[in-house]
Amino acid sequence: MKHILIPTDFSSNANHAISYALNLFKCERTNFYFIHAYADEVYGPFHNVNNESFEKEKQAIGKNCENELSKLVNEVKERTQNRLHHYEAITSFESLVDAVNNFVNIKNIDLMIMGTKGKTASSSITFGSNTVQVFKYVKCPVLAIPDEYEYTQPKKILFPSNYMLPYKRRELKLIDTLSAQFKAQVHSLYISDFEDLSLRQLDNKKLLEECLPSATLSFVMTAVENRAKAIMTYINENDIDLLVMVNSRHSFLEDMLYRSTIDEIGLTPTVPFLVMQNLPR
Repeated sequence: MKHILIPTDFSSNANHAISYALNLFKCERTNFYFIHAYADEVYGPFHNVNNESFEKEKQAIGKNCENELSKLVNEVKERTQNRLHHYEAITSFESLVDAVNNFVNIKNIDLMIMGTKGKTASSSITFGSNTVQVFKYVKCPVLAIPDEYEYTQPKKILFPSNYMLPYKRRELKLIDTLSAQFKAQVHSLYISDFEDLSLRQLDNKKLLEECLPSATLSFVMTAVENRAKAIMTYINENDIDLLVMVNSRHSFLEDMLYRSTIDEIGLTPTVPFLVMQNLPR
């Protein structure tokens, strides 16, 4: 049984991500956990009030969040009526990242699915601030769904790699499971000016082959010119349905998340974006 965590701020983008998740796992026995973290809602407007007023506002906001989340879960149940799915609602008086990481550890979550932007994000950006924070710090794979992306089975998966990272077998198994379910092709894109691989790279490439037995795996190489541009070009020219990248020390994705913004770098995928975390759990 899969354990899928879906944070929601009750925005249209969050609802869109929920629909994608329900479609992606419609044939799988799945526990869906809907979580809403509301600490920012309390601390934002009420941080200067006295303790008594603060507690009243905290309780009122918490109760309202519970009601909204319960309503959302009931609507999902009525809409899907899928006997393979089980739903739970969780509210948490924490920041989103803290709430998610705590729950990931408690329930051993396989995958988190969320929208790329929330209620307050500008339409001109690709990823909202909460999404970027989740990419950086949450200790499980995160799948972000663009708000205008219509559900399509992920039959073509792009996995850019320099083969320098020792992949986590658990997270590669997630890709293999999706590959088996949808008979997917996995395009391993090596962005480099040098064809020869080191012994480390060869070992990691072999591990990738071993951990993706269900995928139709192909290895492709392109010149460095601009890594973000190379990824975007490949997505557009090959009708890719899902982009997968690994967040790890000294990786291309870490460079984008920590030293600049994704939009400035130029990685603006219009397809679902799966970030795998090469972090201990």
